[in-house]
Amino acid sequence: MNNFKNYTDQLKVREKLQPVFFIGHGSPMNGIEQNIFSKKWQEIGKTIDLPCAVLVVSAHWLTTGTLVTAMSEPKTIHDFGGFPKELFDVQYPAPGSPFLAEETAKLITSTNVGLDHDWGLDHGTWSIVRHMFPDANVPVLQLSIDYNKPSAYHYNLAKELYDLRKRGVLVIGSGNMIHNLRMIDWNNMTEPGFGFDWAKSLNETFKKKILSKDHKDLIEYDRLGEAARLAIPTPDHYYPMLYALALMNNKDDVSIFNDEYVGGSLSMTSFRLG
Repeated sequence: MNNFKNYTDQLKVREKLQPVFFIGHGSPMNGIEQNIFSKKWQEIGKTIDLPCAVLVVSAHWLTTGTLVTAMSEPKTIHDFGGFPKELFDVQYPAPGSPFLAEETAKLITSTNVGLDHDWGLDHGTWSIVRHMFPDANVPVLQLSIDYNKPSAYHYNLAKELYDLRKRGVLVIGSGNMIHNLRMIDWNNMTEPGFGFDWAKSLNETFKKKILSKDHKDLIEYDRLGEAARLAIPTPDHYYPMLYALALMNNKDDVSIFNDEYVGGSLSMTSFRLG
């Protein structure tokens, strides 16, 4: 009972808003490697105020309807193949929070949110968060993406989560703005800054619109021409960005980081709000 009271006390409104992040997670190997991306995630974890919990919208949990993980001990999901045993051996034993899951579900009134006890933490979540909070001492939850719904639906649903920023919950969208694995140039995977012209052009457009808080064109990304069709052949890795954007307020500073390309057709470009 005392633990429950302590946690509900932590969820009280704080003086300072939590920041919001969209993070390009890229390869699952970033979860165990020391590179420019993971080092930035480590830096973030050391410099932000410790959140009372983390809620991640991952590109790798696509569902019919919206769900939130509600178990007290979420499992580590290895939702990939063809990688070294070292990656499959990773366990990230962060606790969950049934209480926060219920509170999150209550915040969303535009649809019914189911409490999930089967999923856990997929690599879109743990590959990042284990660098940010290596002690696994912060509860971590995931919110699923209803893949039957259009981009505006996700943006508007995410706005209903704004109260979490006031209560010390760190919200992260985890995906990649530009994500076309079929067009990856595997011969140039390790070439720094190697991006196809269309990827670079669209990435610059995305950054300008994010920094100028022009969300309409980002929601209607399919109107941005051929480059957008190539960059977003399916929207699973793009939708998490909309969840982050929707939590922006007029006073938020916006900063870009990990602004790099991988294999020509994938961008790791990420941003922070607040």
